[in-house]
Amino acid sequence: MASRSSEKDGDSVHTASDVPLTPRTNSPDGRRSSSDTSKSTYSLTRRISSLESRRPSSPLIDIKPMEFGVLGAKKEPVQPSVLRRTYTPDDYFRKFEPRLYSLDSSSDDVDSLTDEEILSRYQLGMLHFSTQYDLLHNHLTVRVIEARDLPPPLAQDGARQDLAHSNPYVKVCLLPDQKNSKQTAVKRKTQKPVFEERYTFEIPFLEAQRRTLLLTVVDFDKFSRHCVIGKVSVPLCEVDLVKGGHWWKALIPSSQNEVELGELLLSLNYLPSAGRLNVDIIRAKQLLQTDVSQGSDPFVKIQLVHGLKLVKTKKTSFLRGTIDPFYNESFSFKVPQEELENASLVFTVFGHNMKSSNDFIGRIVIGQYSSGPSEANHWRRMLNTHRTAVEQWHSLRSRAECDRVSPASLEVT
Repeated sequence: MASRSSEKDGDSVHTASDVPLTPRTNSPDGRRSSSDTSKSTYSLTRRISSLESRRPSSPLIDIKPMEFGVLGAKKEPVQPSVLRRTYTPDDYFRKFEPRLYSLDSSSDDVDSLTDEEILSRYQLGMLHFSTQYDLLHNHLTVRVIEARDLPPPLAQDGARQDLAHSNPYVKVCLLPDQKNSKQTAVKRKTQKPVFEERYTFEIPFLEAQRRTLLLTVVDFDKFSRHCVIGKVSVPLCEVDLVKGGHWWKALIPSSQNEVELGELLLSLNYLPSAGRLNVDIIRAKQLLQTDVSQGSDPFVKIQLVHGLKLVKTKKTSFLRGTIDPFYNESFSFKVPQEELENASLVFTVFGHNMKSSNDFIGRIVIGQYSSGPSEANHWRRMLNTHRTAVEQWHSLRSRAECDRVSPASLEVT
């Protein structure tokens, strides 16, 4: 700073000596004359020129002027604005990759593999099937033809009696609807079953194009659990439904190791004046098959539990050779209104067996000790609408799951 000051002082000295200042003279009216003004302007110009000549030469730099303004005042930006791409909703969803959020981790890179590579990697066999849409009658026909090279049963299943052969069958559904699925017959002791079964889905053509065909190959075992061997999924928008076609597809692993136990449709109604709890067993669908040759002979047992004490047991008739039974049977239990809040109903579906004990299929508990949110919601709706029947579908649960969450389940057989 000192050196810069000295340089400026030096410049001032030389300028003063070289360019003498002209004294100011004012006109009689207090204003400068035009001659004085021109002399002052000339002197100032000479001084600026002298200073510029004495400064060292420097490279030419183009500096944009800085702008000052009152805080908050609107002004144009000094720096050029950065051009940004405007994203449309299509751009956003195009970047979204559903496979990263899939529950089935095994399908992360399956889409990039051929059927031969999938078969070599997983060794779960192949499935032969076909599809055809009937525009005249508005239904989709799925034909399950055969399978081959299915793997043997899991050796770690200790309850399995035959570890050399499978008892395969196929479940067919149109995602996202898994409730209205179809099921082939069980083929006993074979790794290359021939099914040759057709199933019809009543669905509009445009809706069919939005669905995904899911074929799940399952291994039946009466004394153990039904295990999923593998699955094939085909987005129907990728095939010509009207023209139809058939394919051999390699099975891939499924995140669902065990099949669902089925569903039960119930109706509940309470009459406060009579103190009667009325139960209607309407129907069931897609029950777990308990007989390898003829499906199941299912019936429903209804047990009333008050607190932790079994009070009453009733049951429906059994229907032969079906996994989709229609019952439409009604039952009534005497339950005083002051005891209703401590009551639980245990519904257990069995497969009738003449030679041994009945085969357990599934269970739910509704009431004080409900076995899940769906069951609790059904009970709550009934309590809020006395004298009105309340229907609801329920997914059956395993005995172990019910025993774990519902004390009432532990009180029944």
